[in-house]
Amino acid sequence: MPLYRRKPFPILEKPDDLKPEELVFQVRFTKEIFRDYREYLKRINLYRQRVWTCKSTGKSNLTYEEALVSEKQANEKVQQFPKELMEPVLRDVQFSMLPLKELVITISAKLQERLLEGTEIYGRKNNRIYPCKIVKVIEEEVEKTQYHVAWLDKDKKVTENAVVSGEDLIKKKLPFSRDVLKSFIRESTVRSVPWVLHDKLAVKYGISTNLPEELRIKLSPKRKLPKKDKEENNGEHKRKKPNDDAKPENIEPIKYPIDDLLVKPAADDPVFTPRPQPNPEFNVPMECVGDLLMVWDFCSSYSKFLNLSPFSLDDFENAICHKDNSNILLIVESHSALLRLLIKDDGDYFIALQKKKRKLKISLVTWTDYLCDFLELISNDELSTHIPTIKRGHYSLLDIQAKINIFIELVAQVMATDVMREKLDEYIEERHELASKKRGEAIEENKKRREKKELAKAALNAKEHNDSVGNNSNDQNGNVAKKLEKTSPTLKKHISENSGKKQEKTSEKDVKKSKVDTDSTTASIKVSNGKGSKKSTDVEKKETNDIANIEQRKEFLDREIEKRYIRTNPLGKDRDYNRYWFFRKESRIFVESLDHKQWGYYATKTELESLMGSLNEKGERERALKKQLEKRYKKISSEMQKKSKEAHMIQMEEEAALRRSTRVRAAPRDNPARAFLKYVNKLKED
Repeated sequence: MPLYRRKPFPILEKPDDLKPEELVFQVRFTKEIFRDYREYLKRINLYRQRVWTCKSTGKSNLTYEEALVSEKQANEKVQQFPKELMEPVLRDVQFSMLPLKELVITISAKLQERLLEGTEIYGRKNNRIYPCKIVKVIEEEVEKTQYHVAWLDKDKKVTENAVVSGEDLIKKKLPFSRDVLKSFIRESTVRSVPWVLHDKLAVKYGISTNLPEELRIKLSPKRKLPKKDKEENNGEHKRKKPNDDAKPENIEPIKYPIDDLLVKPAADDPVFTPRPQPNPEFNVPMECVGDLLMVWDFCSSYSKFLNLSPFSLDDFENAICHKDNSNILLIVESHSALLRLLIKDDGDYFIALQKKKRKLKISLVTWTDYLCDFLELISNDELSTHIPTIKRGHYSLLDIQAKINIFIELVAQVMATDVMREKLDEYIEERHELASKKRGEAIEENKKRREKKELAKAALNAKEHNDSVGNNSNDQNGNVAKKLEKTSPTLKKHISENSGKKQEKTSEKDVKKSKVDTDSTTASIKVSNGKGSKKSTDVEKKETNDIANIEQRKEFLDREIEKRYIRTNPLGKDRDYNRYWFFRKESRIFVESLDHKQWGYYATKTELESLMGSLNEKGERERALKKQLEKRYKKISSEMQKKSKEAHMIQMEEEAALRRSTRVRAAPRDNPARAFLKYVNKLKED
C-alpha cells in the first residue's frame, strides 16, 4: 500500500453495522465507506495531495492513485524476477546494513561474477563456443572458482560433462534491471537498515530470522557486562542509574554527513523551518515543463551566437501557448535562428535545401517551408504527421507538446553541428584559461598575505626585544649607583655637596632652558603624532583599496567565466532526490521531482530563506544543496527582489488606473501576458 509521508497508512475497515438500505459515500480506489460526507471529502482531499510515496519504487510527491498505479507496475516487474536468483538475493539482503543503492550495486556485482547452479550460458571448448549448463560450483580458492558444467547440443541434451574455470564461461547480462531489484528488495522486506525479510519469505527459503550477535551489540543502546564482572557479582544483576554523559562503548559516534535517508532527528538539531511547497502553476502541461526550460535556456544562453535577441521564460511560454496567430515574431525568429545555424554548418540540411533549389534566406513568409524541409529530413514519424498542418499555415493550432518536441529536435541537431562544437571547444579552452588565471591570482594573493603577516610578526618581535634591552640597561645603572652608595659613604657625601653647589649656579639657567625644551618637545610630539596618524590612515586606505580591487577582479573573472556558457547544472538534490535548478537569466528556483514528472518553483526571497532553513546539513545531498544556495544567495535573492518589485509596480499601476476617474481618458496599459507580441530580434543578421 502507498506510504503517507514515508510511513504505512491504515485503510478504514467496513462498518459492521452497515445496513443494505443505508446511504453511504465510498472511495472508488480504496473501497472505504463513510457515513459522514465531510469525513469522506476530508479523506478524498488527503488522497489527492502529493504527499504519498510508492512503497515498491520509492517515488515520492505522488497522489494516492498515482502511488497505487506505480506499485502495480512495479509488482508486475517483480513477478518476472528469476526464481532461481531469489534465494541468494534474499540471503544477501537479510540483516544487511547497506543503504538500498549500495546494496543493489553489491548484489548485482556478486550475481554478475558468481554463476549459480542450473544457469544456462555459453562456454569455450576447443577454441569454439558451445551452450552449457552449470551443474555444480566448485570453490577451490577464494579468487578462482571452477564449475562442473554439462555441454548441451542444439536440442539442449547433455553431450558430455567437464570442469571449467570461470574465465572459460561467457557471463551474460543480468536478466533484470537495478530498478527491478530495488522493487524486489522493498517488496520482500519489512524494514530497512538493517534490512529484515518478511517472516514467510525467510521460512520459505530457510533463511535465519535471528539477529546476528555482532549486529545485536551494535544496535543495542545498553552496555553488556563482561563475563568477569558477572562472576564477581555472583550472578546478581544490579541496575545502575543511567549516566547521561557516558556513551556506550560498542556504539561509534556517527560521522556526518551521511546519506540523507539515514539521518534521524536528534536533540542537537537546529530548529528547521517548514519547507515551502513549490508553486506548480505553469501555462504549459506539467510533462512539458522540463523540455520548455531546456529549449529556453539554450536559446537565451547562446543568443549572441544564434543572432537571436534574448527573451524571458514567461514570454516564451506564452508564445508557445498562443493559438491566434501563426506568425508570432518570437516563435518565427527562434525557429529561423536555429535553422540558419544548420544551413551555416553545410551539413545534410544544407544539401537538402540545395537539392530543392531553395534560397538560403529565411523570411517571415517562408519560414514554415524551411521548417517542413527539416521535419522531412529527420524522418521522425510522430513529428512528420504535423507537416500538412504547418504547410497550410496553421502552426499555432499544433498542440503544445508538438511545438516543444519540434524545438527539442532542432536544438539536438544544432548541438551536433561542427559549428556548435567548435564554439563549445573555444568556450571550454577560455574557461580553463580564466579559471587557471583566477587560481594563480588567488595563490599570489595568499602568498602576499603570508609575507605581510611574517613582516608584522618580525617587527613586533623586534620592538619587544628593544623594549626589554632598554629596561635591562636602566636597571643596571640603578644597581651600580646603589652599590657605590653602600660601599663608600664619603663618596656619597662628596657627590651630594658638589651636586648642591652645581644646582645653585645652574638653577636660573635650567628654569629658562627647561621651559624652552618643554615647548620644543611638545611641538615635536605633535608633529610626529600628526605624521604617524596620517601615515597609518594612508596605509589603511591603501589596504582597503587593495581588498576592493581584489574583490572586483574576482567578480570580473567570475562574470567572464559565466559568459562562456557550456550547460546549466542543477544546484543539488534534497533528501528525496528532488533536483533544484537555477538558470542564469531567470529569477526563480525550479524544483524537479525524482521521476521528472512534477515541477514547481520558488519565486520570493522569503521562500528561498525558508528552503535554506529547512535543509539538514547532516545529510550529504542537502548539505551540498545548502552550500550552493549560500554561495549564490546574493545573486538569487537580488534577482527575486527585483522581479517582485516589478510585479508590485505593475499591480500598483493597474489599481491606480482602476481608481482613476472615468472622465480622464488614459491610454490602456499593455497586458504583461501579451508582452511577447512586441518582441523584436535586434541581433538578426541582414
